Amino acid sequence: MCSVKILQDPVVDSINAAVNRLSNSTNFLEFLGKHAFIVQDELRSPSEDHVVEQRYHFMSLLLNLVNTFLYMVNTYIIVPTADNYSLSLGAAATLCGVIIGSMAVAQVFSSVYFSAWSNRSYLKPLIFSSIVLLIGNTLYALAYDLDSIAVLLIGRLFCGLGSARAVNRRYISDCVPLKLRMQASAGFVSASALGMACGPALACLFQTNFKVYKFTFNEDTLPGWVMALSWLVYLLWLWISFREPPLEIKENSVPQEGNAGSSTRLSTLALHFALYFRFPLLYDSVHNILSLLLSPISSQHQCGLLVRYSVEHGITQPLLLNTKAKQKDEHENQELDDDDEDSEKIPKPVTSIVSAYRLLTPSVKVQLFVYFMLKYAMEILLAESSVITEYYFIWSTSSVAIFLASLGLTVLPVNIIVGNYISNMFEERQVLLASEIMVCIGILLSFQVLVPYSVPQYVGSALITFVAAEVLEGVNLSLLSRVMSSRLSRGTYNGGLLSTEAGTLARVIADGTITLSGYLGESRLLNVTLIPSLFICISSIVATCFTYNSLY
Repeated sequence: MCSVKILQDPVVDSINAAVNRLSNSTNFLEFLGKHAFIVQDELRSPSEDHVVEQRYHFMSLLLNLVNTFLYMVNTYIIVPTADNYSLSLGAAATLCGVIIGSMAVAQVFSSVYFSAWSNRSYLKPLIFSSIVLLIGNTLYALAYDLDSIAVLLIGRLFCGLGSARAVNRRYISDCVPLKLRMQASAGFVSASALGMACGPALACLFQTNFKVYKFTFNEDTLPGWVMALSWLVYLLWLWISFREPPLEIKENSVPQEGNAGSSTRLSTLALHFALYFRFPLLYDSVHNILSLLLSPISSQHQCGLLVRYSVEHGITQPLLLNTKAKQKDEHENQELDDDDEDSEKIPKPVTSIVSAYRLLTPSVKVQLFVYFMLKYAMEILLAESSVITEYYFIWSTSSVAIFLASLGLTVLPVNIIVGNYISNMFEERQVLLASEIMVCIGILLSFQVLVPYSVPQYVGSALITFVAAEVLEGVNLSLLSRVMSSRLSRGTYNGGLLSTEAGTLARVIADGTITLSGYLGESRLLNVTLIPSLFICISSIVATCFTYNSLY
């Protein structure tokens, strides 16, 4: 039996995609992919997408996703034991905020230079990231035997400097074909969610204590040793299997723009000159002569071409206005107009952070503030969990690790429900506002007032806050991609970088809040850290209401 292959019409596919957008139709894969905030560039020409397909390499994409997974494991593997580690080094338990947050502090800067580095290469920044993370985790583990809190913090700073999430996003955006980009984006988010769950889960397995020579291996140091070994294996795998994609698009884009700009300037100069003397045929003559003068060839060759052109055209060509010349001029002017229209369709990326900020409309600023709020609330919940649960419930490290891992495992099921059902029943802005209100309710339920604090109250409020924040992140980034300028979809200062910086800054401030609140005592830590979360959440709800009608 012969098989019949049905070819898809791209026009029909475009119409179906437009219908889905207008009808607010989505699915789990699309909703999950929105968390990655990788803009689906529908204006890319078929020739450009063909070049992207040639640059695509499955193993390189897999290595990018593994890098994402390991980095998230590296971030959260120390959360259950950070307070005990700081106590063993003679510091306060609430210093865990600084220990966890120092990684985010360094990530604020690493996101920028990694994003700029990915304009020229993908392999080199990934290698650099792996080496820095290897060093950082080794220092984190050695701090116990060196009895130095400074070495511990330096190790975490190195881990933050190795954050290559900007490279992971750029690789998916630039080197994955459009037909596979949504799946790759969903893989990026899934790798992050699994890493977030696996980090604390691994920490609960390190309940041991032994020494090899002068090196101590216990629940505090094993996270550093295990991650150092993981990054070493990953570095070797990366060196062997990663294929650096050719950068013809990036390298040729500047010369093409330069040639196009020179051609436009030549055409404009020749056209003005011809119109001044009212000789349309002089347009071709002046344009060709200037092109010869400014073309990158030898001076002798230029002279020979100029002499030949003067003999063949300069003297014998009549400068008369005729119908054919007029039609030719009209045709060329039409082509120039078409070229201008085509160039306007392809937005140029911004070249500085100032230019990027100027493109931020009130709706974009509010959505970035919402993203800041949800990351702040989640970081407060996760980073202080070990201190809060030990103070109120006397939980062990294993109990905290299981609790955090369980929260992380809710990410994918929640996104399945929202992506397949809720987002198809309600507008995204409605889901956004409802999620913000649920985050606010979760924060209110977390306060300890009058009655003794109980495990059901803490677990229930934490679950509401975390799940609502996860739902909020998906719809927030989806709306952000719609209201943000298309010029922020590419380049170094792209929308992904701006959202990453907003989220990282939120984590830094949240971890700093935990450490500063610790000076008031562990008995007040919970309520003191929840007050800023509540204030920021209420402010985001008010700001969303003001810009609600512009969120489409």
